[in-house]
Amino acid sequence: TARGPGPTIACSGRGASPTGKPRRSTGHSIGGRCMIRFEDVTVTYSEAPSPALRNVNLNIREGELALLVGRTGSGKSTLLRAINGLVPHFTGGLLEGRVTVAGRDTRTNPPRELADVVGMVPQDPMSGFVTDTVEEELAYGMEALGIDPQTMRRRVEDTLDLLGLVEIRDRALLTLSGGQRQRTAIGSVLTTNPSVLVLDEPTSALDPGAAEEVLAAIQRLVFDLGLTVLMAEHRLERVVQYADHVVAIETDGTVVHGPPESVLADAPVAPPVIELGRRLGLSPLPLSVRDARRETASWRHLLDDSQSAAAVPVSASGESAMVANVDHLSVLYGNFAAVNDLTLTVKRGEIVALMGRNGAGKSTLLNSMVGLQKADRGRVQVGAQLADPFGMPGHELLKHVGLVPQEA
Repeated sequence: TARGPGPTIACSGRGASPTGKPRRSTGHSIGGRCMIRFEDVTVTYSEAPSPALRNVNLNIREGELALLVGRTGSGKSTLLRAINGLVPHFTGGLLEGRVTVAGRDTRTNPPRELADVVGMVPQDPMSGFVTDTVEEELAYGMEALGIDPQTMRRRVEDTLDLLGLVEIRDRALLTLSGGQRQRTAIGSVLTTNPSVLVLDEPTSALDPGAAEEVLAAIQRLVFDLGLTVLMAEHRLERVVQYADHVVAIETDGTVVHGPPESVLADAPVAPPVIELGRRLGLSPLPLSVRDARRETASWRHLLDDSQSAAAVPVSASGESAMVANVDHLSVLYGNFAAVNDLTLTVKRGEIVALMGRNGAGKSTLLNSMVGLQKADRGRVQVGAQLADPFGMPGHELLKHVGLVPQEA
């Protein structure tokens, strides 16, 4: 359910006070066109001990890139879902106040009537897929909106190029890596040409290279096309330097918003470069490594490489027992080799970091080591007795190896 609006408020340039300091969401701001507006919004779910959002007044201007930060469970997803009407039309609960997007009130416009102005990418991309292949998924939203075929074809091709999806355009969605799924989900929203793009941790499943590609694409949409973007992200170091506006949700559901360097000075979460700036007392706080290098240039003489201790190699005191052995492993999907002639040994007590680009075969290797994937060539052995996990009874397998998947 939704109850009446709070006070009508104007849109400020960056959500800050005239002094440039962040403000609590009081609604005191100056003119400008708002694409997203929260007016005294409180959201309470049934049987919840306290509101998920409390007295939120927030304005995001057309063409801004706004970053939503806060601890896990602080209400970030609730705020994002309120923008396209999922809260309360789908989730239930009580929404007091008013949320408007491009002038449309979400109380009277359910998600289906906001689909042409708001595009949303959920945290789990698979939850939003409705077709079978990448190209079909990119076209589906436009079909639902009745866009003509010629325009659909052009937008699909542009999006495939923009997000680096050309080589997997015909791939089944179920065979994609986590990063490929995320880029496909973003692309399926971009093709509908929305005015507002809402992203719930869009780079969480991406390796650094793929994350940079996605963020570069989002920047182009903001700077060249004037798209308004609000994104929640935990890996703040990837995106904070690009943000025009930071919205920080406190543990009690209230909101502080304003310029990044001001809000992050006291935000409950911040990237390492901001933490460094806090400890060094830098003002303004650096938002990137480049900024930090400039601010600390006069201090570098304190870091004399010639005085640093030489690295001492760590040697094992003795041979450790082998607990996993991968011998010339190859795993094929049709004619595609996900893992090709890979050899690996893991000894007791070791921590092994498995690295590679999205789609390189990391998940396939891990699945092979827990018996979920059969080897086409070579062999996999785990446990003290180095037995083949594939086909091993479950109660025996669990004594030797366990898997925490990417999507719990």
